[in-house]
Amino acid sequence: MASKKPSDPVKICKWDGIAVKNALDDGVREILTTKLPYSEDVSLNDGRLIICATAVAVAMFALLWDFLYPFPLSRPILIFCVGTYFFLMVVFTLYTTYKIKGIFVVVIQKDPAGLDPDCRWEASSNMKKFDDIYELTLTFIDGNLKRKESSLNTSVGAFFDDNGLLCMDLLSDAVLKLQGSIESEKKGFMKCEYWMGLLTN
Repeated sequence: MASKKPSDPVKICKWDGIAVKNALDDGVREILTTKLPYSEDVSLNDGRLIICATAVAVAMFALLWDFLYPFPLSRPILIFCVGTYFFLMVVFTLYTTYKIKGIFVVVIQKDPAGLDPDCRWEASSNMKKFDDIYELTLTFIDGNLKRKESSLNTSVGAFFDDNGLLCMDLLSDAVLKLQGSIESEKKGFMKCEYWMGLLTN
């Protein structure tokens, strides 16, 4: 993963909040997948696509059935399809609100020895409308589902120059520092568990 070719420089309008956030999110994704030995996990996005694809398939089936069996013969099927479509939209809303929750990239960290379960890193972000503060949260989930997270809140001006060009080196320093703080905390916790195990045995 670390050998991937970096993408071309990103230039955006600094007054476009959505473009700024998307550029930073894409930059963080690139850092996690190219500068670290992690592989991207797209299962969250796959889940969203499956729900949407199923809803579209239901709608297309309803149109086809109504074409083959014009109303009122198609009435029971149309009622079923409409109900199913709205149910899937509710599921989609709940999925994006409570499952994805602003997460824009998930990467997997494998144990080099292949003994321990894979660990997950999740990156989520938030940027309020008409605000220049970019909130990035990096969450580490080990094989036992123990969570550790670290966040940074900083002005987007720290990562863009006067011309709106994204400074990947500055963003990379911030992301790797965030990741390193979790790694340090994780190692300290593992040492504590090791000594506690010796004392109890």
